[in-house]
Amino acid sequence: MLVNPLPARLLLATVLALLPAWTLAQKAPVARSAKPLLPAAVTKALSRAQVPLDAVTLLVVDAAGKQPPRLAYRATEPMNPASVMKLVTTYAALDLLGPDYTWTTRVLMDGSISGGVLHGNLIVRGGGDPKMVVERLQALLAQIQYSGVKVVRGDIVLDRSAFQSAAQDAGEFDGEPLRPYNASPDALLINFKAMVMRFTPDPLNNRALVTVEPPLSGIVIDESVPLARVARCGDWRSELRASVDNPNRLQFTGSYSAACGERVWPSAYAEPASFAARAIEGSWRAMGGLLTGTVRDASAPELALLRARGTLSGEKPPLRLDAPSLPLREIVRDVNKFSNNVMARHLFLSLSRQQGGQLDQASPETGRAALAAWWKKSLPQQPAPVMDNGSGLSRIERVTASGLAAMLQHAASSRVAQDLLDSLPVAGMDATMRERAKNVAGQAFIKTGSLRDVTAVAGYANGASGARYIVVGIVNHPNAGAARPALDALIQWAVQER
Repeated sequence: MLVNPLPARLLLATVLALLPAWTLAQKAPVARSAKPLLPAAVTKALSRAQVPLDAVTLLVVDAAGKQPPRLAYRATEPMNPASVMKLVTTYAALDLLGPDYTWTTRVLMDGSISGGVLHGNLIVRGGGDPKMVVERLQALLAQIQYSGVKVVRGDIVLDRSAFQSAAQDAGEFDGEPLRPYNASPDALLINFKAMVMRFTPDPLNNRALVTVEPPLSGIVIDESVPLARVARCGDWRSELRASVDNPNRLQFTGSYSAACGERVWPSAYAEPASFAARAIEGSWRAMGGLLTGTVRDASAPELALLRARGTLSGEKPPLRLDAPSLPLREIVRDVNKFSNNVMARHLFLSLSRQQGGQLDQASPETGRAALAAWWKKSLPQQPAPVMDNGSGLSRIERVTASGLAAMLQHAASSRVAQDLLDSLPVAGMDATMRERAKNVAGQAFIKTGSLRDVTAVAGYANGASGARYIVVGIVNHPNAGAARPALDALIQWAVQER
């Protein structure tokens, strides 16, 4: 039996009445099944840190580049990455120069040798070695003496022309000129231009002995400091009341507690321009070498004459010693694991060198040009980062999360993939990640970055599903330091989320 249809007017009214309920019914399942914009742990940690979402960029993407991003939030926004920028510098260096690349410090003689005496000048030509530490400097000086030169009847002349010389204010970045991280590049960089003071308690004589490495010429140093009456180890550096701002005098007017045991205190030297000369002369004399002249920088006319005579190339002198640096793959590990700024800047300055070659007057400009050309060739679809000195110790460097991720994808399939991976701190296990993301220890390889108003992470994470992901997280905000737990939560999410 047919039922009479509803009048048209009543049918229309019924449909309109039911429409809101039907619409909600259609939206409800979508709302229930949709994933939140960000992982809940990340959002909560950002909220606790009082960091707004518009101060953050986050990206988690397949390292092989075969899947869409698992998470992408403001990934194309240029951000200050702090020391995470070292990833760009170290990968570019590995790719352009090769993991076996070395820098050479060359020793040349400009005179004649007889009976262990060099009648003339000894020339030390810096090649930009990023890690000429005390032990390696003294090994080189011992090699000179073993080769037959015990006395230099002349000067020890330093050639630092491989890097462009420019007056720099060590405190320009943050007003802390004696912080070792503010050391500037130098073609003849000795011990990062830092002295290491060692304090050893001597209770029988109620004092602590003071030694300084490397030995520095022309400086009067207190050989001891009184022991404190109270046997507790508190803020021992402050209690020493050290005076380290006079390049000719190192003095302690306080005391040292025996409860501290033996401690070391690294400090930048107050007159960095003279550090290499003081360290070389101090070490040469401490090792029994004699010198009638001084240790000094070569003048420009002097260098021009030495080049014209073929002396600097090592063609004519009877004595030439070449001291290669550690290979680049080992240098990169120090740069990334321990976030060494001056070493990163040396890599950046060296980018314009051809493999196995040398370049006079490398400069930040040549480094920026070389990196820009490399980026354009390697990652033509990504906007190039804004580079300053390549270390991340900068207020102007910028990069996008998508650009960093694309670079890390490129690196993952390159010939130097393992070298870059081996250089990264391991979550919960070593270097700058030792105390972070411990709940996924050993499963993430992350470069960290930190400045005032900046905290950042970037690297690789092994997912529970067996896939490898790239993780990038950057926060630019006055409360950035408090947002580190949010970035650790991001790493954990990348590892544990299936």
